[in-house]
Amino acid sequence: MKGLFKSKPRTPADLVRQTRELLAYVEAPAREPKREEKLTELAKNIREMKTVLYGNSEAEPVPEACAQLTQEFFKDNTLRLLIVCLPKLNLEVRKDVTQVVANLQRQQVHSRLIASDYLEANRDLLDILIAGYENTDIALHYGSMLRDCIRHQSIARYVLESDNMKKFFGYIQLPNFEIASDAAATFKFKPKSMIVQL
Repeated sequence: MKGLFKSKPRTPADLVRQTRELLAYVEAPAREPKREEKLTELAKNIREMKTVLYGNSEAEPVPEACAQLTQEFFKDNTLRLLIVCLPKLNLEVRKDVTQVVANLQRQQVHSRLIASDYLEANRDLLDILIAGYENTDIALHYGSMLRDCIRHQSIARYVLESDNMKKFFGYIQLPNFEIASDAAATFKFKPKSMIVQL
């Protein structure tokens, strides 16, 4: 009898849309009745996005599915929502989000890196990622995401020319060795596209 009511598989675009809707529960008060259930579902969706992008032990990623997921992800500010909500997510979900964002920076849709176009139009997200070094709970996640974002030449140039660049000198001297090392790694990071021009 169970087999009669199986739901049809979600498309990658549906997965992103549902994830975006579930992110609203991150901000909900802890006493909200369905909050925990929705956060569990959010974690499952993010893990599923990771599987679409990276594949699993049984299957390689499908390029068409990756393209659909990437398009939907950058269409309606899902990246912004994940970055803003990241401090309120648990550690395992943060790790998955970091890996999803890393992969999306490299995904091409119709021979274009739409992540680069999105970040160009939303440079304030880079300021949020840089400021993340000030929060020990999320510094390493934001640092990793920032390094993936500055792989794009125009984004790296923005970070290099921004006032935030001066903050790295302070971040490198933080008493927390892991965060200071991560900030140093970001500070030293040289995108291949910029090395050619230097």
